[in-house]
Formats: sequence, C-alpha cells, structure tokens
Amino acid sequence: MPPDILISSGFPEDQRPAAARLFWEAFSGKLGKVLAPKEKALRLIERILDPAFAISALDREGQLLGLAGYKTADGSFAAGNLDDMTAVYGQCGGLLRGVFVEVLERKIEPDCLLMDGIFVAESARGRGIGGTLLNAIAEEARRRSLSRVRLDVIDTNPRAKALYERSGFTAVGEEKTGFLELLFGFSSATRMEKQV
Repeated sequence: MPPDILISSGFPEDQRPAAARLFWEAFSGKLGKVLAPKEKALRLIERILDPAFAISALDREGQLLGLAGYKTADGSFAAGNLDDMTAVYGQCGGLLRGVFVEVLERKIEPDCLLMDGIFVAESARGRGIGGTLLNAIAEEARRRSLSRVRLDVIDTNPRAKALYERSGFTAVGEEKTGFLELLFGFSSATRMEKQV
C-alpha cells in the first residue's frame, strides 16, 4: 500500500458526491436498468450512503479513491428504504424500483460481517487499494468479534472474484438469477466467505 493513501473509518461528508459517483460506476451494470435515469440514481445513492458502515481510502488531499461498505444488524452502507425511493422517483416509480431492488437484498447471518459493496476509482486501480480495503473489512469484523466476512460477486465480474480469492475468500455457494438476468445483466452470483 502506498504511504500516501489513508485508510479511514467512514468517509468525509464533502466526499459524499464522489462516493455516489464511484458506487454508480461500480454497480450501474447491475442496477442501471432499475435505478435509471443516472441523475436520479445518483441522487438516491447520495441520499442513502451511511458512512458509519464504510471504510474509505483517501489521498493526501482527502479525495476519495475507494470505499468498502458493510452490513450488520446495526445498519448498512447502502441503507435506503422505500421512503428514499419514493422521495427520488415518486410514489409509483419508487414502489416499483423498491420491489426490484429488494430481490437483491441479502440477509445478515450470525457471526458474519456482510460486505455491502467495494469499489476503487479507475484512476487509482492497480495500487493495492482494493486488497487493503478488504483487509480493513476483515479487521472490522474482528473488532466486532465476528468470525467471518461474506460477499457476493456476480459472474460478469471475474476481476473482482480474482481479487477476493487473492485476499483469502473462498466460494461457498452460487445463486442463479433466472429470468431476472434480463433486468440485472448477470446470470449468477457466487457467495464467498473468509474466516477472520
């Protein structure tokens, strides 16, 4: 990890728009059809991100380079609800989108820290930031006295899966999307876990 990168709990409030943009860049392939148009998606993401459940990588000037979010029984990084959806998309649009997003929701399990997204700015990739964020997530799980970290990676993202494997995660299951592949753009997700 370069010495000019700071790993920190949460993210600075002035970096909320950057966090939303990076989130959208990372997950628009999966969420784009459901949360479009982009302008509204960014408004929603900015609104729902909770820094209390995030670990960030910042440069010397405090600019956001990457984030790892997580979910526990206490809350989650992408903590939106139906009220957030309807505030951005209106009553009908918010309700419909809420139903589709709920399909992707993953339940919390005992003794497990659930990853709720990880992403690194394109300009900062290849510098070890993703692996460092994953190590910080494992440390967060240990700090909370949890024994494992879980994440899900979609079949259209082999680069992320390779990073997770290098970081000690192993595949423990797979879930098919069936007909929802047309909506979300991926046919399966691999469940991966790491003991901490």
